[in-house]
Amino acid sequence: MKKKIFDEKFNKNNISIKTILYLIKKYKTPFWLYCAENIKNKILQLKKFDIIRFAQKSCSNINILKLMRYEGVKVDAISLGEIKRALVAGYNPKNNNDIIFTSDVFEECTLKSVISLNITVNIGSIDMLHQLGQISKGHNIWLRINPGFGHGHNKKTNTGGKNSKHGIWYKDLQKAISLIKKYDLNLIGIHMHIGSGVDYIHLQKVCNSMLYNILQPYMPKINVISAGGGLSIPYKRTDNIIDTNHYFNLWNKTRNSINNFFKKNIKMEIEPGRFLVAESGILICQVCAIKIVKNNRFVLVNIGFNDLMRPVLYGSYHYISAISFYGRDMSNDIKIKTIVAGPLCEAGDIFTQLENGKIHFCMLPKVCINDYLIFHDTGAYGASMSSNYNSRPLIPEILIENNIPILIRRRQKIEELINLELC
Repeated sequence: MKKKIFDEKFNKNNISIKTILYLIKKYKTPFWLYCAENIKNKILQLKKFDIIRFAQKSCSNINILKLMRYEGVKVDAISLGEIKRALVAGYNPKNNNDIIFTSDVFEECTLKSVISLNITVNIGSIDMLHQLGQISKGHNIWLRINPGFGHGHNKKTNTGGKNSKHGIWYKDLQKAISLIKKYDLNLIGIHMHIGSGVDYIHLQKVCNSMLYNILQPYMPKINVISAGGGLSIPYKRTDNIIDTNHYFNLWNKTRNSINNFFKKNIKMEIEPGRFLVAESGILICQVCAIKIVKNNRFVLVNIGFNDLMRPVLYGSYHYISAISFYGRDMSNDIKIKTIVAGPLCEAGDIFTQLENGKIHFCMLPKVCINDYLIFHDTGAYGASMSSNYNSRPLIPEILIENNIPILIRRRQKIEELINLELC
């Protein structure tokens, strides 16, 4: 793996301070800002795979989905809402599996839509086979397999093993195949995703399990395999950059073995989310208050975990930089220990905390009220995980493409929240 080298100039997307200040003046803070060119470059890194399928849960704005579609990327959906987002973005279930619905359960309304739209389903439980098979014989499906082990950058992102709700337990595969035959379902592929932030050792283990524990013993007739997602990105200076060629080669070696075993050419999908969009996004907010509590310096900003959940949910790190109110880049200023927190009525509304919830600090310039903070690498699981907690409206999203900023989600109005309850 290559070592990450941060752009000391300002950010990974080469978005100038002048542009950011212009957007602040036009839209006010806080807001999300994405760079389309960054996303396109990430897509190019995965072009060796036959199919790139975007995990839209990471960033589900329909304008981001449109960008993906224009670049030839397919889409994964995990709810009826995500299916409808994909349709609005121009994806068509009739076009060579544009959309795959991946889940471990069927809600009644989702099952009806999946059948009426003839959307391929990535089945994650035995019950789903019964529910789909009884009313939609011949339906195209995948099987998502839990291989009995998992791995993730956080225990909450581990999606394999005995403590995971995801996928069909590998020892139940024979039962699944029997039900597929019973209901005359059309098995297209096998999917195996064990978690987010997978390293090469665990990746090799997944490849081996796909071949030796799943395909060779049970010999399901398939046309495609999925490498899942979970490709990491460098959030910290010391983090490594994933070698996408090595990643592809590990899976391609497995694919070639499968080809030899089945005497046919199997296609290979990859299902990235974070890898495609995380580094494209920044979150811009403003300093509202500064508190000194004994030896702790708190900088309070106008975003909370209702906007950016990852630090509270996972203890995730995001690099934070600062711009003065007057537009001066503060990157070269002397740094001091700083705890960055939000406005929510929650003691845990802290952006500088560890995985165990322990309050930590980051090294920031000595910012003042009205200065701006930039949270980097927030394009994935940022806006898509936002909520209205404390009755706070969702904030704008802006996409820069061909050097032109486009508002892709306006700021939500408080009245819109209230109107939902005026039944």
